Amino acid sequence: MISLTPDLILAIFILVLFSLGGVAFVTGILILAISAASQGVQTLASQVTTLAQKGITDDIAGIVGNAATLINGLNQLTKTKAGIGVFLTILGLLMMTIACYLAIKTQPLF
Repeated sequence: MISLTPDLILAIFILVLFSLGGVAFVTGILILAISAASQGVQTLASQVTTLAQKGITDDIAGIVGNAATLINGLNQLTKTKAGIGVFLTILGLLMMTIACYLAIKTQPLF
């Protein structure tokens, strides 16, 4: 049976912290890459803009109002995705930095 010494517990903590930081970092980068390359949102935004212009020329106020609401919703969606990606990236880097600091500052673990 493995005895859990304080050094072993600290080593496990550092490994888990670094691993979770790496997962958060990679996830944040992927979210940023996917949101930047998302053609679907850009296509939908251009189609809604075309619909709004048609509504203006045909004097249909409901279409214009709904199209404007949809465009604002798409902008918020893009901002939210980018915010989550940046947050996860910074959190991952911070966790990995703390794990490296703990590993360097403690006595040799093995």
